[in-house]
Amino acid sequence: MTQKQPAARIRRSSEQVRAAVHQAVIDLLSDPEGEDLNIPAIAGRAGVNHTSVYRRWGSLDALLADTVTTRLERDSPLNDTGTLRGDLTAWAEASVASLRTPEGRALVRAVILSMPSSAQTQTERAQHFRLRMRSIEQIRERATARGEDPPPLEQILDQLIAPFYIRTIFGIDVPATGYPQLLVDRLLGRAGGPDPA
Repeated sequence: MTQKQPAARIRRSSEQVRAAVHQAVIDLLSDPEGEDLNIPAIAGRAGVNHTSVYRRWGSLDALLADTVTTRLERDSPLNDTGTLRGDLTAWAEASVASLRTPEGRALVRAVILSMPSSAQTQTERAQHFRLRMRSIEQIRERATARGEDPPPLEQILDQLIAPFYIRTIFGIDVPATGYPQLLVDRLLGRAGGPDPA
């Protein structure tokens, strides 16, 4: 009778580990009955050693910021629609669709939880969220190359991006139709009419 050999340990790449840890964060945030969000709980759900998580991210704040940025970058549409208005509207519609999902709401919760608790984490968080603006900058650069005059990034942040997240944070539903177009119209200086219901 031959003795059964132990199963070979499956080695995961660095990116596979990162994806598993990010998914564990989302799963824990999405589960109202789930465990408290902390690095040991995240590591356990991801199937990795918690020391590996500390070594890679250093803090829960940094891990949350990295998770949010990575997921938002993945979901940001960068297809060229041919106009600034079209690009901004497509970006905004995709953002609304994301915020209507459990994962999207979990990401907003992660943003709130990742508020910096020290000067170091504030710097780390700022670096992560600058990446989020990359897709908007690409939209602005394409518009400029076409001869259009895009609004400054700060104005896009205030008038197009912030309203979605403010609504989500305070539990105010984003209107099912028309809201992205309304915000883009206002941003680009067109009369937007009444808010959609």
